[in-house]
Amino acid sequence: MTDDPTDNNTGATELLRSLHEQGLAWQRGWLGSGELESLRAAVGEAADGTAGSRRLLSQPACRALVPRLLGDAGSARCLPADPVVVQATLFEKSAGCNWLVSVHQDLSIPVVGPPAELPGWGGWSTKQGECFVQPPDALLAQMLAVRLHLDDCGDDDGPLEVLPGTHRLGRQTPERAAALKRAGPAQRCLARQGDALLMRPLLLHASSKSRGTSRRRVLHLLVGPRELPGDLRWAQAVGLQPEGVAAAS
Repeated sequence: MTDDPTDNNTGATELLRSLHEQGLAWQRGWLGSGELESLRAAVGEAADGTAGSRRLLSQPACRALVPRLLGDAGSARCLPADPVVVQATLFEKSAGCNWLVSVHQDLSIPVVGPPAELPGWGGWSTKQGECFVQPPDALLAQMLAVRLHLDDCGDDDGPLEVLPGTHRLGRQTPERAAALKRAGPAQRCLARQGDALLMRPLLLHASSKSRGTSRRRVLHLLVGPRELPGDLRWAQAVGLQPEGVAAAS
C-alpha cells in the first residue's frame, strides 16, 4: 500500500479496468502478518473436517476487515453505492479434506426467507440453515467477491481456475460453461499468503483437487448493495456508518 494519492488513483483505475475487462483483479500483499494471524485464529476449526463454512461474518476478526475493505482506495471504486459485506465463507483444502469444483458461476446470495415473488428472482435453496436465492444478472453484476488467501497457493494446492472475460457473457447453462472451459484457456490463480483476489460472481471459475499435502485456506467475502428490492433483506449485512464504524443489520 502507498500513501501517494497519485499512485492510489492509478492503482484504483487499473483495478477497475481489469475487473471490467477480465472479471478479476489482484491486490497483492493486501493482508499484513498481524491480520493474517488474527484471521487464522478466527477461522480456527470452522471447517471442522469439511470443505469450509459460510458462517464467519459474525467473527470479530472478519468484521474488523469491513472498514478497510469498503474504504480501500482501490476496491471502493469497484463497489456498488452504499456497499455492505453480506457473507464471509471459509474454503479449505488439505490432505484430510480434498475436493474439486466444476466450472460454474456464483449465482446465489444469502437472504432472509421465505421465498418472495419477484420477477427475475428464483432458484431458492437452503444451505447450512440459511436461505439463498438467485437474483437477476443486473444485481450480480454490481457485486464483488474478495478472496483473501490465508496460505500460499501454488500449482499443487488446487488453485482457482478462471475464464477471463466470461463475466460479460451473462448467465450460462452448465453445458455451455463446460464447453467454454474446454475451449479455454483457463487462468490459474496462484497466490501468496496475504494476497487478495477480486472477482465478479458471473465470472466462470473452477478448481481442481490439491496434489500436495499443504493447507490452502481462503476467506471469501461477498459485497453487494445495501438495499434489495421489495421486502427482501440480506441475512447479514455489515457496512460503514458515516463515522466509519462497522454496523450490522
